Amino acid sequence: MTDLHPFIAGLPKAELHVHHVGSASPRIVAELAARHPDSKVPTDPEAIADYFTFTDFAHFIEVYLSVVDLIRTPEDVRLLTFEIARDMARQNIRYAELTVTPFSSTRRGIDEKAFMAAIEDARTAAEAELGVVLRWCFDIPGEAGLEAAEETTRLAVELHPEGLVAFGLGGPEIGVPRPQFKPYFDRALAAGLHSVPHAGETTGPQTVWDALNDLRAERIGHGTSSVQDPALLAHLAERRIALEVCPTSNIATRAVTVLDDHPIKEMVAAGVLVTVNSDDPPMFGTDLNNEYGVAGRLLGLDERGLAALAKNAVEASFLDPAGKARIAEEIDAYTTAWLAR
Repeated sequence: MTDLHPFIAGLPKAELHVHHVGSASPRIVAELAARHPDSKVPTDPEAIADYFTFTDFAHFIEVYLSVVDLIRTPEDVRLLTFEIARDMARQNIRYAELTVTPFSSTRRGIDEKAFMAAIEDARTAAEAELGVVLRWCFDIPGEAGLEAAEETTRLAVELHPEGLVAFGLGGPEIGVPRPQFKPYFDRALAAGLHSVPHAGETTGPQTVWDALNDLRAERIGHGTSSVQDPALLAHLAERRIALEVCPTSNIATRAVTVLDDHPIKEMVAAGVLVTVNSDDPPMFGTDLNNEYGVAGRLLGLDERGLAALAKNAVEASFLDPAGKARIAEEIDAYTTAWLAR
């Protein structure tokens, strides 16, 4: 098979499932750890690769929260956010919906208005200086319970920064049933936000059904176990409800055992709208370009197939119609020029 990585590197892309703190590069994590020496996070960027080796999903959450604890000031927030956009620009990511967990920062003492100002300042600078359009998904850290749900909803509805488009639910699924979050999603949707909860990553397809029926999900984060229920796959395909698939993440957290057995193949075969994403890229030793390479190999795609995959993310995004058309046209133009070489 032709090496498709050069094509992927230049392919204009959108990303829909990528976490704010989870996108902190080793360089930035080390810099933040040096600022806050009481943390157990290594201050050597090379040591962070070993630190980001997970034994299971629970260990991943533990490590993730230790990095969250490094984000203690509005200046930390602004630095992290802009540097994420810089990494995205290097990958030709034109648009991203970044999952932000404001509760994790405000509960640690960052003023809520200063937090919003920091991410918004980074967002406008990223678009002006780097050409990367960022939008926010505020998510509830499920492990923190209904207190976190109430606070996240309040921050989203009352403060509602300009870049905010969606409302989500992350963290562990086991022991965190989705229906209890229905009142909070109802309020967020009433305020004009879109519903994008995680579901079916480490639990069965019923969790996905709960996200659809109780949280009115418009996209599903991961949805790995959806392939266990043919009726669910048919429902997702018929309604064009996208799955935000993160192959390397699923291996790193042990949600999937063997990459070659990843259910993305069954999802696509069932006609489900599949998007490819990096989730927490530095933590999993990946980036979006690598995930396109993985998906391309698993699905046996050529350049046109990869371009179609990139357009899936554009279609499933909450970007305005003109913005969607602009990126889709750019993908087509790039692919045509590449194949004409």
